[in-house]
Amino acid sequence: MSEEQPKPTQEPPEEQSRIQEFSLVVGGVASALLTDLTSQLLNQSLGQRGIVQWVGYSVAALLVVISYLRLRARRRRARERRLQGASELHAAAEEAEQWMIALGSDAGGMAAAEWFTVNEDWLRDLVATANPQNAAVDDFARICDALEAWYVRRPDPDALLQLSELLNAMAEASGRRGLAELAAARAATAYRLLGDLDAASTRLGLSDNIATHGRTAAALKMRRQVERALLHLARAERAPAGNDRDEAVLNARDRLDDARLTRPGPDLAADVAISINLAVVHLYQYDDEGALEQLRPALARATAAGDLSGQAHALELMGVAAWMRRNRHEAGSRWEHAAHLYAEIDEHEGHARCLQHLGSAAVIAEDLDTALELLEQSATLRTSESEILTKYLDAARRTSELPVVADDPPRRTAVNGLKRLLRTVRGFVGGLK
Repeated sequence: MSEEQPKPTQEPPEEQSRIQEFSLVVGGVASALLTDLTSQLLNQSLGQRGIVQWVGYSVAALLVVISYLRLRARRRRARERRLQGASELHAAAEEAEQWMIALGSDAGGMAAAEWFTVNEDWLRDLVATANPQNAAVDDFARICDALEAWYVRRPDPDALLQLSELLNAMAEASGRRGLAELAAARAATAYRLLGDLDAASTRLGLSDNIATHGRTAAALKMRRQVERALLHLARAERAPAGNDRDEAVLNARDRLDDARLTRPGPDLAADVAISINLAVVHLYQYDDEGALEQLRPALARATAAGDLSGQAHALELMGVAAWMRRNRHEAGSRWEHAAHLYAEIDEHEGHARCLQHLGSAAVIAEDLDTALELLEQSATLRTSESEILTKYLDAARRTSELPVVADDPPRRTAVNGLKRLLRTVRGFVGGLK
């Protein structure tokens, strides 16, 4: 029985190219030495000097010239491949950035969502395999920005975390501290969405430690303040009613006030995001009027900017405020309007939340057939399970009693819908570099 021969190891393409270039040079030199030696032997044996020696030198020179030309051609092809790769990266960055701007807007929001659905794998493979140099690093970062906006909207925290790791690796390779700062902040968002609040806080601290003083420093500082506010709100959601929750909510409000003060110039998207999250703070405090004072200007700014996603979020929270005031008709109208806007831009999570609000309101009104239809539609759109949705579905199917909540059920039911709303500030976070 013969032994299996070991397979030769395959060198990487760049190493193969270097080996081949070296072989060409060595071949040319070896040929020159061999030709010179041969001419000397022939001279000694034939007694002829000059002719054979000059022929040998001519052949050696020809081999060296051929080797040089082949080296030049190989290097030219390598340079063309690098330029082609950079050109593809630039074209992809331009296209992705345009569609990112359209996400959630009244100018092609649905088409943008469809484009990212189709091209997400292509973009992800591009940044996973790219090795950009110099200016192409900016194109790499722009593609990462676009993918982040998409992953936060879906949401897909695992993909967002992988994206932050790729950006951090590129930052280290290119010596770009600003990108490392952004990668750490982006990882914090991913960990928050995954529910690991301690890891999210750690990454924010890391982003602080490597903060730069460039043109994006103020924007990244504002982003970290908003992210810290969202962490405090996430802790408030987990805490029982009492001092711990109240403290977390107050901390969130302080961070949002800081974010507004550190905002680097006029920015409608940032204004809308901060106002919406301040409204969430007021809703946690059951201050419906304070929430509306934030939501009315947020709705106006989002409308002026053509931001359908911002409009939908503001209207959804206006519905929650109306429900707190026991105005069920206004609440239902706001949620229906918001659901329509979410559907226009193919934002499934927001659409599902509004259908859940409407369905739970129908359960409380004992219109169980309508409730069941709305809640089943919400469940179809969800990308993850919702405990409160399951409970209301059971109630609508008459398989269980109405969910019992410690405080006022209608009010608490509406506020529960904010849990996933806290994850959606991509108009502000995703637009930063």
